[in-house]
Amino acid sequence: YILAGVGKSTSLAKIAYYLQSNQCNPLLAACDTFRSGAVEQLSVHASCLNLPLYHQGYAKDPSAVAKAAINKATEDGNDVVLVDTAGRMQNNVPLMKALAKLVTETSPDLVLFVCEALVGNDGMDQLTMFQKALTMGGHTRPIDGIVLTKAE
Repeated sequence: YILAGVGKSTSLAKIAYYLQSNQCNPLLAACDTFRSGAVEQLSVHASCLNLPLYHQGYAKDPSAVAKAAINKATEDGNDVVLVDTAGRMQNNVPLMKALAKLVTETSPDLVLFVCEALVGNDGMDQLTMFQKALTMGGHTRPIDGIVLTKAE
């Protein structure tokens, strides 16, 4: 995921609802350990959907939180883990490295790029830089999909 305020957490909740409606048993993982209120925002979504939420609070290593969430889901019988990450500017090297680390260390089945429709053609630049950062961090396959928000 990318950029702050584009609708990553809300999109994640919508995906969780879809999966839940199709007989999946998701667990939400609050891996945005930087933004104040991020865990609480995801907690509201989890509560509304009656889904479990895994979190360790703030100022933690997002990769470690994601790995622990995957372990917890395995123990509890959840068949999907949806990882909510911190928003980041694609040119913020330390944050992009942290995202690449999370993706490389957890080997997700699906990586989605979330972008708002309002950015227009800039979205392609963001996507290119996002993919480049993941590749430099050791993630070898292309991004699996794009979630376009605010397209009304």
